[in-house]
Amino acid sequence: MRKTILLLFVTLALAAISSCKTETQKVVPVQKTDITEFFGQWTIDIDGGSVGWLEVRQDENYINGDILWGGGSVLPVSNIFLAGDRTLIIQRANNVVRKRDENRNPLVTSVVTDWLEININGSGNIEGILLRPKRSGLGVDTVTFAGKKLPPVPAAPDLKSVKYGESITLFNGKDLTGWTLINPQQTNGWKVVDGTLVNDPVQTEGAPHISYGNLRTEKTFEDFNLKLEVNVPAGSNSGVYLRGIYEIQVMDSYKRDLNPHNMGGVYSRIKPTVAAEKPAGQWQSMDMTLCNRHITVILNGVKIIDNQPVYGPTGGAMSSDVFAPGPIFLQGDHGKVSYRNIVLTPIVK
Repeated sequence: MRKTILLLFVTLALAAISSCKTETQKVVPVQKTDITEFFGQWTIDIDGGSVGWLEVRQDENYINGDILWGGGSVLPVSNIFLAGDRTLIIQRANNVVRKRDENRNPLVTSVVTDWLEININGSGNIEGILLRPKRSGLGVDTVTFAGKKLPPVPAAPDLKSVKYGESITLFNGKDLTGWTLINPQQTNGWKVVDGTLVNDPVQTEGAPHISYGNLRTEKTFEDFNLKLEVNVPAGSNSGVYLRGIYEIQVMDSYKRDLNPHNMGGVYSRIKPTVAAEKPAGQWQSMDMTLCNRHITVILNGVKIIDNQPVYGPTGGAMSSDVFAPGPIFLQGDHGKVSYRNIVLTPIVK
């Protein structure tokens, strides 16, 4: 009898505990994320101040994507998949040379994979973390980021009906009035020589590397036409950033095969349809129009990009906001270059 009473007591106690747990610890189901919620194009703000961009899409029977991370080019991802119920995983493969011979030829190489873990928050934006193995293999570097989805690029504008305001001379041919370094902590390699804006980022062999700065207008602009002349020495490189976001490449690419990294191309995004650059050391004219997220480039009188959509920032962009006004900025951390006759004509909307 005592055994029966004890068993009944234990049973009732367990039932009470179970009932209490049910009332105080309600199980909240994990909200699942449909992979299609990640589809589209996203601008990304990377912790530390740099800018990225991501596209996720369905390609036939698999998920694919392209990514821009800070500087450099827009590149395809190496793998992309939904992990669990909520997290998108993106992998980027990088070839790393571990050892070279006396002639600097690679002897040992590795494929090192970065990966991004991305979630969509309650506001419909993305947030996540990038993990990058240290080159030594001892540990992982991390950086956080957040992003917003871009609306589709609108239809190409009718440039024949666009109205323009009064032209603005951005460079007075005398001094750097109206211009400033993006980062005042860097060295200023810009000066005015005989009415020409010259950048000469000299490095001395054996001496510490000097970090030279990019030059930007103090004023910001919306959509516009920008005309200028530029002279690029052999092997040199610079860039003209429209609204501080889209780089129009400036480099010595004479007689090279067509490439989105060539003179006049929208860096890594839009390839010129024809090669119109002159040999290094000659003055060349550039005529660039940015209107409704479309870009037109006329190089030396030849239209090489005709009212083409630009889907997001290029490497080195100052901002991820493709709708906000921004400055013109000239890349000054690569090589020697000269500019003159810089005139901007705003588009009136």
